[in-house]
Amino acid sequence: MMNFGIEPIQPSVRGGAERRTSDRFPLERELRFKMLSKRLADEAGGGTTVNMSSGGILFQTDKSLIPGKRLEMAISWPAQLDNRCSLKLVARGRVVRSEGGYTAVSIQQYEFRTVGIHGLAV
Repeated sequence: MMNFGIEPIQPSVRGGAERRTSDRFPLERELRFKMLSKRLADEAGGGTTVNMSSGGILFQTDKSLIPGKRLEMAISWPAQLDNRCSLKLVARGRVVRSEGGYTAVSIQQYEFRTVGIHGLAV
């Protein structure tokens, strides 16, 4: 596993057991998202990641997203393929919570793609 010199965030336990099964890593990257619901198909936006793990992403956005709804995200990745081709992480998941400008998403599926002429478009 590559860590790019990023140390995990130690979880805080408030009044109960920690539910996270993966370490979170502070990673501030540009993010674009679109909703996968037919009713919300036109809803899209952007933001900045706050932290990430193999199971979820916390990001800042000016939109309030509906918990339980599915979305797809494209995140600029800090590493390059063969030191010359930019990458993006494309992930699908469900909104766990969205409040105060922050949205947490549980990742259900992800893949790395090269960044083409459309940049971070999802």
